[in-house]
Amino acid sequence: MDRFKSMQVLLGIADQGSLTAAAKALGMSLPAVVRALAALEADLGVRLLNRTTRRVALTDEGRRYLGNCRRILQEVADAAADVGAEAKGPQGTLSVTAPVLFGQMYVAPAVAAFVRRYPKVSLELQLLDRVTNLVEEGFDAAVRIGELADSTLVAQNVGWLRTLVVASPGYLRRVGVPRHPRELRNANCVRFSGTGPPWWVFRRGGRRVTVPVRGNMTFNHVAPVVEACVAGLGFGRLLSYQVASQLARGTLRVVLEDFEPPARPLSLVYPHARFLPNRTRLFLDWMKRALSDRALHW
Repeated sequence: MDRFKSMQVLLGIADQGSLTAAAKALGMSLPAVVRALAALEADLGVRLLNRTTRRVALTDEGRRYLGNCRRILQEVADAAADVGAEAKGPQGTLSVTAPVLFGQMYVAPAVAAFVRRYPKVSLELQLLDRVTNLVEEGFDAAVRIGELADSTLVAQNVGWLRTLVVASPGYLRRVGVPRHPRELRNANCVRFSGTGPPWWVFRRGGRRVTVPVRGNMTFNHVAPVVEACVAGLGFGRLLSYQVASQLARGTLRVVLEDFEPPARPLSLVYPHARFLPNRTRLFLDWMKRALSDRALHW
């Protein structure tokens, strides 16, 4: 018995509503359809359809088996399409999301390079500072910063981001270099309102150190926080990628390194799929290389 063909026959009967209509749609004779269905039921040892002269109805076992048949046949079709796409080159649409600033600095340039390399791919990048539901919102992939909640998504780690306390060399000359986080209580701290409550959390030797902070400036975007710190107006607490260029130029310095909390993971995330479209697989590989190459810079 050709099980693959028998599954197609069962699918045809269910979709067409009768054995006669299924035979016509499949280009088979009615006796051949009847034999294929009978052989499948005999092999499985269950009745899949209740048949009368006018209609067919799936049994409970038939409904369960039909659902699996649809999934298997779709995966086979996807695999075949993937092989064909490999020969033609990637094409089709991709929808991707990433955090706003990280997306502007690192994801968008990599996306532009990807589309230059594969011009038949149409790619939409949405920069959002919120956790998106990839399946419900129709995204093929996402770049995520931080620990990931348990889910059915697949995640590939591509790097780690440190959480740093920084200040300008001039500011440190005026107020001194702090040796312990508690010294920040009386300092001017430039805050980013997106980080939550007005205290900063540190770690040392497995112990948590929480310090309330205050200052005369709070911003809802990261860029002004960085600019204020470079201008010598206070301490800032930022992710390593956000101040990488300023640290390289020496306009900011890192303090309290011994009290840094654990680094945050940077991940590529996508919905689980046994057969990813060729364009999605190539894009994930491309981004993994692009972001991994920048990891030391962060």
